[in-house]
Amino acid sequence: MLRKIWSRRKILAFLAVMGPGIITANVDNDANGIAIYSIAGASFGYKLLWVLLLTTVALIVVQEMTARMGTVTGKGLSDLIREQFGVRATVFAMSTLLITNWANTVGDFAGIAGSLEIFGVSRYLSIPIAAVLIWLLVLRGRYHQVERAFLLASLMYITYIISAILAKPPWKHVFQEMLTPTFETNPAYLTMIIAVIGTTIAPWMQFYQQSSVVDKGLTTRDYPYARADTILGVLTTQVVAFFIIVACAATLFVEGISIQTAEDAAKALAPLAGRYASWLFAIGLLNAALFSVAIIPLSTAYSLCEAFGWEAGLDRTFKEAPVFYGLYTGMVATGAVVILIPGLSLIPVMVLSQALNGILLPVILVYMLRLTNNRRLMGNYTNSPLFNLITMVTVFMVGLSALLLVGISLVGMVKAAVVPIGLGNR
Repeated sequence: MLRKIWSRRKILAFLAVMGPGIITANVDNDANGIAIYSIAGASFGYKLLWVLLLTTVALIVVQEMTARMGTVTGKGLSDLIREQFGVRATVFAMSTLLITNWANTVGDFAGIAGSLEIFGVSRYLSIPIAAVLIWLLVLRGRYHQVERAFLLASLMYITYIISAILAKPPWKHVFQEMLTPTFETNPAYLTMIIAVIGTTIAPWMQFYQQSSVVDKGLTTRDYPYARADTILGVLTTQVVAFFIIVACAATLFVEGISIQTAEDAAKALAPLAGRYASWLFAIGLLNAALFSVAIIPLSTAYSLCEAFGWEAGLDRTFKEAPVFYGLYTGMVATGAVVILIPGLSLIPVMVLSQALNGILLPVILVYMLRLTNNRRLMGNYTNSPLFNLITMVTVFMVGLSALLLVGISLVGMVKAAVVPIGLGNR
């Protein structure tokens, strides 16, 4: 039986299909996600590792539906939303997605700048070079060339695993914490749980993976391999998240060092786990930020073009798909320019992206649930009753977490604006 499952033919078939699921999931660990996991480890040690088990199940459920819709319908998610739910729903989803993804792109450019500044490279040199290189890679390459480059970039996340090993954590205690859910009532702990859940599933992921499945020409014959690609991608990205939390918990939490960004974590690791751990953490952040700056604008361009019927695809020329390439170029260029503005605070941009993710994500998940239960659309590939139950629980939990995160973020902004005014009037 084992020999039959792992036959050479099936392995080759999987390797041919592999890509959309692994790439999408790994880009989820972008500069913003790495910051969340780093802060979680530095602030609460190993106490939040159990949350990763829940988010792993949720992410597999959501992205499996995405892969299934792509192979069955041959259409992108935004295309299906327009067909099934109308123009108004499409305009709302696409406008929100555009602003959210632009804010995320700015955050990832900040990750590029911060990681290279650790090595003494000025952002006024690193950002323009990075933007041009990313633009050339994506827009001058064919789809399969770009996909291979992204798969290679996925391997670079091993730097976080090595960083965690160099930190020498108490592994027995680590796994005990991961398998033992703990709850605290203080707002900071609850906020971090919500942030870890919220950073795991982002709306761009569903749009990008489904577009990639379609662009690669996968059909129902490839569905079992596309599903395996999705599950493998989710497992690898969650393993990376695990090691990021462990690396920061074993060093920063133990020493009582607080951080606000992933760059802070990389710098703080040097005296605690050695300069090599610090460098590896910074290299991982750079790779993640570059990876995300390439993918998230690409996801946006795919989604908007599919939604409104414009030509899209990396295998098309600029003349054949001017809006597609124009959107991608515009997002990369403006995202890079923002980071070069002297003295600009990125906190409002990050809060904006969180707020819009919180608004859009539950809506997209409900759309996906309805689409995957549409027998006219999906045929024999609709959700089973058990899968529907799991999906609805996932939608509720992810939606509630995202909305709570929006509320907490907005309250924080109001307090930050009001408290100084109140102090000044006394």
